[in-house]
Amino acid sequence: MSQPIRIAIVEDDAGLRETLQQVFGAAPDFKVVGTFGDGESAARQLPGKTPDVVLMDINLPGMSGIDCLRQLKAGMPRVRVIMVTVYDDNDNLFQSLVAGADGYLLKRATRLRLLDSVREIVGGGAPISPSVARRMVEYFHHLNDPASPKPAQAVAASLDLRGLTGREREVLGKLAEGFAPKEVASELGISWDTVRNHVTNIYAKLHVHSCSEAILKYLGRTPGTEQSHKL
Repeated sequence: MSQPIRIAIVEDDAGLRETLQQVFGAAPDFKVVGTFGDGESAARQLPGKTPDVVLMDINLPGMSGIDCLRQLKAGMPRVRVIMVTVYDDNDNLFQSLVAGADGYLLKRATRLRLLDSVREIVGGGAPISPSVARRMVEYFHHLNDPASPKPAQAVAASLDLRGLTGREREVLGKLAEGFAPKEVASELGISWDTVRNHVTNIYAKLHVHSCSEAILKYLGRTPGTEQSHKL
């Protein structure tokens, strides 16, 4: 039997934190290794708990969830972090992705969606709430509109995308819409191994190291810039 997924929870609402602990604690393929009510204690203690996935709120007392995410990624580059928040605005979404978030879910997501999202991310997916995914797609369409002005980084990113094959663009497009890799395989009628090979090629061609970075380039933003753009 495979090892359980080690998960940590960073949430300042004690009731929600306990609920999340119960949800994941009751699932046999998960092990909750830590819960935290603020970013400072999470950033300090999480490296010693070696989680596979961290559920991170954005609006935390003191250090914000985005700042905590950035600090965790600097010291634990392989940890997967899913932002679980009430915010569905562009600023928080893009700042989270630029800081290294591997997924972005709204707190109104069902318990089943939360469990499946963590399983997706361990399998190489990038779980994003449907409404947030729609905003990302709308932003991409906005950038593709010949009548809309293009920021400099969007032009640079579009040049990188020219190196992708048609199939690689299809795969990246599905990932940007929030599909897990196995769902992408089903949607496109190809095998999971083929999707994985395409993702590897996409990373190499776009010079990125994570799905969130690839999606940012697909949407016309280069990783590392903090400026966000309104729809």
